Amino acid sequence: MGWERPAQGEYAPFYAGYIAQVPDGDLLELLARQGGDSAALLAGIPESRGDFAYAAGKWTLKEVLCHLADAERVFAYRALRFARGDGTPLASFDEKAWVPAAGAARRSVAGLAAELAAVRGATLALLRGLPPEAPGRSGTASNSEVTVRALGWIIAGHERHHLQIIRERYLGPVAAPR
Repeated sequence: MGWERPAQGEYAPFYAGYIAQVPDGDLLELLARQGGDSAALLAGIPESRGDFAYAAGKWTLKEVLCHLADAERVFAYRALRFARGDGTPLASFDEKAWVPAAGAARRSVAGLAAELAAVRGATLALLRGLPPEAPGRSGTASNSEVTVRALGWIIAGHERHHLQIIRERYLGPVAAPR
């Protein structure tokens, strides 16, 4: 087993929507392409749009970008631990608490986009360097069993989900729909 689409039992039901958004194909190639597509989209966003939130109580665009980098780091860390055979259960993370603590407002859209690209590069280096049996290894995170393979698909689906929200609610007609 490699990086094929994970079976339902390989992840918590909460993540099914993210995984379903990812098209079939070579996951590692898709992650690389997605990283480039995201960078191109984000490069076209003016800094003046960074502090925009589409509704009261919603994150700003900068906060969404910060969340994307944080979440990918967490998912990749889980993948690293489980790929190395570490069975220690990992706690969940509270993105609603993390976002305000991140200080995204003082950052630039360009800086956050560069950070997101660097995180994706690190994720790809990790996943590409794993031994062939690692994608099938699993561990417990957020009180649910998850495989390394599923974490890769969750990373792709999570970013896909948030980029669609960015296109529709933060940029509107500025970005072409996908």
